[in-house]
Amino acid sequence: MQLKRVGVDIAKSVFQVHGVDSHEQVKVRKQIRRQDFLHFFRQLAPCLVAMEACGGAHYWARELIKLGHEVRLIAPQFVKPYVKSGKNDANDAEAICEAASRPTMRFVAIKMAEQQAGQALHRVRSRQVGARTALVNELRGLLAEFGIISPTHGVSACRRLVAEALEDGDNGLPGAFRALLAQLSEELRQLDAHVATLDQQIRQQCAADERIRRLMAIEGVGPISASAIVASVGDARQFPSGRAFAAWLGLVPSQHSSGGKARLGGITKRGDTYLRTVLIHGARAVVNTRKEKTDRRSRWVQDLVTRRNKNIATVALANKNARIIWSVLSSGEAYRAAVTS
Repeated sequence: MQLKRVGVDIAKSVFQVHGVDSHEQVKVRKQIRRQDFLHFFRQLAPCLVAMEACGGAHYWARELIKLGHEVRLIAPQFVKPYVKSGKNDANDAEAICEAASRPTMRFVAIKMAEQQAGQALHRVRSRQVGARTALVNELRGLLAEFGIISPTHGVSACRRLVAEALEDGDNGLPGAFRALLAQLSEELRQLDAHVATLDQQIRQQCAADERIRRLMAIEGVGPISASAIVASVGDARQFPSGRAFAAWLGLVPSQHSSGGKARLGGITKRGDTYLRTVLIHGARAVVNTRKEKTDRRSRWVQDLVTRRNKNIATVALANKNARIIWSVLSSGEAYRAAVTS
């Protein structure tokens, strides 16, 4: 069978296929079981296969590429306008096939297995850090009910507060609560160990990947943000410019312009929230130390803080760092730091 383009709606057990020929006539419109999916495409001559960029899409894209097909992934929000009627698998597959034919459609780069493994490491670490933060807040709240508080915040302060509460025999804590507090303290210790193990794995990735080491030379980019960006982006040349990369991260102003009058708002916050968050956290660390430096970059940050405010300067610096990251990754060159005057 000779098909020009095939749209595939991925599911857990059953896939919907919609194929058209060179005259845009529908030739295939059927469901395929998961175990028969690759066999179906082995019988086809090489063609364009389009799928939504959803769970499992990158795996199937790699498998189809091995069979000689050209694969393109489309973000779900770009497929939705092409759904002609009610939502079902057949209509979704047809919409994917139609969207892939548009000459101005933007596609998602296919991730390699190593990239997905790197992203999985960051997802697990983020979950563990979130669980630790929730436990710390719970411990502080429980101790506050017994009049035990700490003027300082953070994980280290909570560890000290719990240890002092357990050691103080005259603070009036009931025996049952003291036993519960000891259990929660051990849970916190285990979460600390898990996060430390994941951090060590990330440091090993940084030492082994020359791209990550080059990114870590940028002020405000550390092991976490550099390894997360490399795992998520892969080949930065998929973006035509640094601004396009910053827009992909949601770090550019939103726009609502009409009649020749430009109206800019806050940042769009599109794309990967985790990447945007770690870049902003890194930029905030640079902004907080700006007064100790006299290079051109630090003076620019200080001037922006003076004219606007610290939060705006932080996001602006994260935007600038994103463009620098794109330049370093796409050119293969090392980062050249600003000269101190």
